[in-house]
Amino acid sequence: MAAEEQLLEGIRILDFTRALAGPTCTRLFAEMGAEVIKVESAPAGDLTRKVSKIRNERSLYYVQQSLNKKSLCLDLRKPESLTLLKDLVRQCDVVVENFKPGVIQEMGLGWDVLQSLKPDIILCSVSALGQSGPLSAKPGYDYIAQAYAGVTSMIGEKGGPPALPLLGLGDVMTGVNAAFAVAAALLYRARTGKGKHLDIALLDAYYQCHEVNVHQFSGTGGALKPTRGGRHLSYVCPAGVYQAKGGYITIMAFLHHWIDLCKAMNREDLVAHPDYQDDPTRLGRLEEVTKIIEDWLATFPDVDSALARLEAFNVPCAPVMSVEETISHPHHLARGTVRTIHDRIAGDFAIPGMPIKVMGMEANLPYTAPTLGEHNVEVLTRVLGRSEAEVAALAAAGVLYAKDI
Repeated sequence: MAAEEQLLEGIRILDFTRALAGPTCTRLFAEMGAEVIKVESAPAGDLTRKVSKIRNERSLYYVQQSLNKKSLCLDLRKPESLTLLKDLVRQCDVVVENFKPGVIQEMGLGWDVLQSLKPDIILCSVSALGQSGPLSAKPGYDYIAQAYAGVTSMIGEKGGPPALPLLGLGDVMTGVNAAFAVAAALLYRARTGKGKHLDIALLDAYYQCHEVNVHQFSGTGGALKPTRGGRHLSYVCPAGVYQAKGGYITIMAFLHHWIDLCKAMNREDLVAHPDYQDDPTRLGRLEEVTKIIEDWLATFPDVDSALARLEAFNVPCAPVMSVEETISHPHHLARGTVRTIHDRIAGDFAIPGMPIKVMGMEANLPYTAPTLGEHNVEVLTRVLGRSEAEVAALAAAGVLYAKDI
């Protein structure tokens, strides 16, 4: 552990989340020093413990999302478990859950109950489509919310079918929104002494990502109907992915960067040419602009040499890198964007690093992920003041569960 106090030390969170969106929220808190007590249901625990079991039956997925969290595993069907959870609520600042809307109430831990236990509690409810509205009762995952948000319709080749990005974009982004909302609620509570119930939906987080699509459709009275454009942006040009020798390059040379690109290509004659003088004109000649750029890129022996020329003229550009390439990239390693962790069961492997960096503080501390129910005794004795004999009796009665997975 770092000698310096972490930003969120002293905050205690009761974590009922599973999968990715909710765990992203609580992971950010855990990696910034908050005490996160992850409640897992016996006997299997978080459903992601079954995913990415690559080494020694240990889920690398679970490890990645659970660094510095404490695992409390209970048989949630037993009334003693509810009693323990209610007692824990009284000792926590925040409760985070991402069950289907209504489930937390059915468990006996709805907002009214939590407030009666601790009036200034903060409850953050994360869901696919929200706690209110006609669709709120539907079960959902990232890609369900993505489809409802009109985002899936924007992904894929022009004229082709929609496609899915193979990343948890909505889940992670929603988790970040949830973390910000919890932090804001903590500040509000510090000023007023009041708790809040936060409603964070993947649908809303995804919809915020529409940079121009919604206002362009609305502002033109429906005349402009945004749709997928494949490897090029639909509203500025040139902006997209271009073929080079041995790979692809992303180039963003719209607006004032068009001049930079023209200079890099030794085609300053194009700067004021009436066919290419502004973004709308270039968009109307997208195929021509693409051919000019790709013909020029073909004159270089490889991607790196083309990038060097573009960078010399400050053209925003990047190689289209594979995941394999990112893991060993010197910039990513220097920043800790890629980090290697050691897990006592699975060994060493790379995961994405902590995205929040505080100047003068280490972002990627040597945290570990818990085994199932690893902290049963610690949580009940230290946080709730139960005796070891009481904890042993609960374990013998099947209320508590633990397993080295």
